[in-house]
Amino acid sequence: MAFKTVRDIDWSGRQALVRVDFNVPLDREGAITDDSRILASVPTIRYLLDRGASVCLMSHLGRPRSKEDAQFTLAPVADRLGRILGCEIPLIKDLSAPPAMPSPGAVTLLENTRFEPGETGNDPAFAQVLSQFGDVYVNDAFGSLHRAHASTEGVGHLLPAVAGLLVETELHWLSPLLDNPQRPALAIMGGAKISDKVGVIRNLLRHMDDVLVGGGMANTFLAAQGRATGKSLVQAEALETARSLLVDFDDRLHLPVDLVVAKELDSAAERKTVPADGIEEDWMALDIGPATVAHYVNRLAPARTVFWNGPMGVCEVKPFDQGTNALAEILGGLPDARSVVGGGDGVAAIRQAGMEDAIGHLSTGGGACLEYLAGTELPGLTVLTRSG
Repeated sequence: MAFKTVRDIDWSGRQALVRVDFNVPLDREGAITDDSRILASVPTIRYLLDRGASVCLMSHLGRPRSKEDAQFTLAPVADRLGRILGCEIPLIKDLSAPPAMPSPGAVTLLENTRFEPGETGNDPAFAQVLSQFGDVYVNDAFGSLHRAHASTEGVGHLLPAVAGLLVETELHWLSPLLDNPQRPALAIMGGAKISDKVGVIRNLLRHMDDVLVGGGMANTFLAAQGRATGKSLVQAEALETARSLLVDFDDRLHLPVDLVVAKELDSAAERKTVPADGIEEDWMALDIGPATVAHYVNRLAPARTVFWNGPMGVCEVKPFDQGTNALAEILGGLPDARSVVGGGDGVAAIRQAGMEDAIGHLSTGGGACLEYLAGTELPGLTVLTRSG
């Protein structure tokens, strides 16, 4: 997939209009609780500034209903980024009159693009408004590449369009998962729902060797095999889909052989380990069991490529984090493996296990990462390839 990046542009005296992902979590007082997405944008911003550009940033935040939704203002982001970069970052609220081209080294931030009704509808008129804030468009918001919005796709038709360093890095890690991965190549798929990940599982199994299943989605696969699942979370509407996957990939789709079960989702609840076909009526599966961990560790040990999405159990409630933590430690200890973790829940699980520094790459894009691995076209990426 050929596209230009910021490395292909002479930035001296130019203004970069940069789409970033500043959709950060906020507490009730509007304070940022995790600035990792802001920090992820810094290498591209500094690259541009160091080469004589001025930078105008734009991003969405949350799902505001109108400009009156003050809780979704990007003002806290402008303040945090300014402190990181060591400069003041004006927040531009009125997009109707773009200011004169700032001097090289200046950084500005447009107010939440979703305050404008034309953003999510990819309105050409709103894309035209945005295009007046730069003369080269840079998309560095990997987590929004799957959105065909005015700031992620529309404006890319109006200006020369290139990828930022974060997008370049993400594709550097994700592309080899589908393009002749080093073998053995495995995926670990967890989380609650199969329906959200059918395309990913199918496409990964076209390119990789095995998929190890855990979390709530494992219950749906077990139910599709006719096994009793008690009170476990089962996605009834996805049973036929699960059966189809089992028929097509039965020998390469690995399910839990034992499970940790309890009657209630409570850290103090009575719990026990049972075979995967031994869940009693009033019990629910909340983690993979030790035999499953041993089986999955055995599959992972020789792996050269591993992709992980989603926890193996309800890992936010101890002690149902043990299966997830055990696999995270094993994955972090595979020095020769190309390891990638994608999706918000999976990344959170790895961080909770304290293994983030031992993983090759933690993807910043949840939905975009999964859609890319499912083989789905990403509009924000496609417009870059057209421009290139």
